[in-house]
Amino acid sequence: MAKDIVLEIWGDFACFTRPECKVERLSYPIPTPSAIRGVLNAIYNKPEEFYWQVKKIEVLKPIKFISFKRNEVKGKIDSQFNVIYADSTDDTAKGRTQRQTTMLKDVWYRITANIEILQKGKITENQIYEQAIRRIENGKCYYQPYLGTRECVAYFGERNKNQKPINESLDIGLMLYDVFDITKPKGIKSFITLFKAKMNNGIMDIPQFNDDESVIKPTRRL
Repeated sequence: MAKDIVLEIWGDFACFTRPECKVERLSYPIPTPSAIRGVLNAIYNKPEEFYWQVKKIEVLKPIKFISFKRNEVKGKIDSQFNVIYADSTDDTAKGRTQRQTTMLKDVWYRITANIEILQKGKITENQIYEQAIRRIENGKCYYQPYLGTRECVAYFGERNKNQKPINESLDIGLMLYDVFDITKPKGIKSFITLFKAKMNNGIMDIPQFNDDESVIKPTRRL
């Protein structure tokens, strides 16, 4: 049985954008499994050998939203890598637009996850776990983790056993699970998966990705 790795993640802001809100950004009240997997990948990642399976998300601070408008760009950088300035006031800002964003503020989560081995590599499963735990304890990461969007910087550390989850329950409904198949089977294209999310007393349990009864995939109808 896979071992559990527990750590805490926090930040000043977070934005776990709902996929149905393509223009005006609206965050889920709690993180999506894919967002947490992204944080874990920033800490330790060997995509050919394993993937992170998030098992549980505990909300340790009250859920608070903040709304504001910000400058965004509608276009993409072209093949010549010409810079697009979102804050410019001259003709170079024709692709700029103001959009409403509703983020979370002052967030703190406790994450329980395990490592699912895809194929045996040069190091053993125990060594993979030891490296992951050592990187968490030493605060090491390949790049700065973030909470949903890159401007929402995430910090991480070891578990604080004295901190209790909030006393709040939510029926969130359908939530984004991931945007591609994290088990990486050959010959299968990327797709969006969903699951029915519920938070009970500050804790949201995450089903296994391979649980076809709980994780809604394109081959299964609602």
